[in-house]
Amino acid sequence: MFEGQTSILWFRRDLRLHDNQALAAAIASGPVVCLYVIDDRLLSGSFASPNREWFLRESLAELSESIRSRGGVLVVRRGRPEVILPAIANEFGAGSVFVSRDYAPFGRERDARVAEALAEMGVQFCESPGVLAIEPEQVVNPAGHGFGVFSAFFRRWVLLERPPVIPAPDEVAAPPGIAPGSELERWQPSRPPADLIAPGEMAARSRLESFTSGDIARYAVERDMVDIEGTSRLSQDLRWGLLSPNEVLAQSRGPGSAKFEQEVAWRDFYAHLAWHAPRVLRETYRRDMASLPWHDDPGGLAAWQHGCTGFPIVDASMRQLVATGWMHNRGRMVVASFLTKNLFIDYREGERFFMCHLADGDVAVNNGGWQWTASTGTDAQPYFRVFNPVLQGQKFDPRGEFVRRWLPELAHVPPKYVHSPWTMPLAVQSQAHCLIGQHYPEPIIDPAGGVPRAKAFFEAGITKT
Repeated sequence: MFEGQTSILWFRRDLRLHDNQALAAAIASGPVVCLYVIDDRLLSGSFASPNREWFLRESLAELSESIRSRGGVLVVRRGRPEVILPAIANEFGAGSVFVSRDYAPFGRERDARVAEALAEMGVQFCESPGVLAIEPEQVVNPAGHGFGVFSAFFRRWVLLERPPVIPAPDEVAAPPGIAPGSELERWQPSRPPADLIAPGEMAARSRLESFTSGDIARYAVERDMVDIEGTSRLSQDLRWGLLSPNEVLAQSRGPGSAKFEQEVAWRDFYAHLAWHAPRVLRETYRRDMASLPWHDDPGGLAAWQHGCTGFPIVDASMRQLVATGWMHNRGRMVVASFLTKNLFIDYREGERFFMCHLADGDVAVNNGGWQWTASTGTDAQPYFRVFNPVLQGQKFDPRGEFVRRWLPELAHVPPKYVHSPWTMPLAVQSQAHCLIGQHYPEPIIDPAGGVPRAKAFFEAGITKT
């Protein structure tokens, strides 16, 4: 590579101009071909999601305009990256391709194929940090292995220095003769029925400013309350790289920031785990849990998916997911516990359903959360710990406002019964216009005895060594 030679910036999970190390490196080398490759394997694979596809497309449209306003062009092509990248490099005489590193098995294998194809042409494949706060090679034990326990991981992670935040470039110079092509215009996924949060870097930066300027002060206290806006709501922004975790952490200061920093570290932890032990994305991390006798229960699974289990906090959370492409983190834990420890349905069914709906669906983070709750993963909660849906509702939605928002059939149920409506006397059901079994389902399992049933299930299925 020589000064002034054209390079390619291949956008993937870094759809931003601010604090983008790969973009800065590309600009420093000379004119830049900004490129996004639509890979149909990701859009139509086992974790296909209309919500994520629409959110991605709209975020790319804004990115394209931001690049155009700085003198550049976003080229969007559809196909296999190992074919598209060499063709673009040949077309513009590019000497380097710059990317933000990918850490999941699919991305690593894809990048290896691209790098090999480029190397045959004498084109460099240059990877930069940017998707995670800290790189996987930096957080290892004395033997050089990744951590399997979050507390040990975090003690190391929190001490590491992060690079300074890079401002957005004033100019993105493009090589002469470049045209954007029409793939972005031709790619017009219909807006999904979910009421998704606003896409794009500008909206993400506005959310970050709102959170760090005020809401973060209450984060440690309010983050678990499902009835209020107590979370950062930045998960989809970090997933798509509309914000860098580096900048998010740099702006998160003051009361509440320590707890928020820990939650960002959990995101890194699961990504690092997928890097060091990629098998976790295919199987239980705990090998003694590999043969658990999960139940084949289509009816129970369907009731859970449609928010019709008869347990309000579970049903409201599931309906929130389908309606908005997002679920509160407390809700994610409650519904995951219900599926795996009350219905004893394989966590992979829940993992798959989440990925089909979440706008923030991240393979490693989603898998990590599901395996943590199901007690099959690293740093998992003990298998005999079960989230009681009634007590969880009473504690984190004490007035029932969240439940009533998503379950209008419970709108007039008194607070005393809103998280256990099956206990209402018939006269109260009539007054509340909510007859159990008619307007709202009866519980699909016996509300009592959840912990003993879970202990019996796991103890019967754990492989003894």
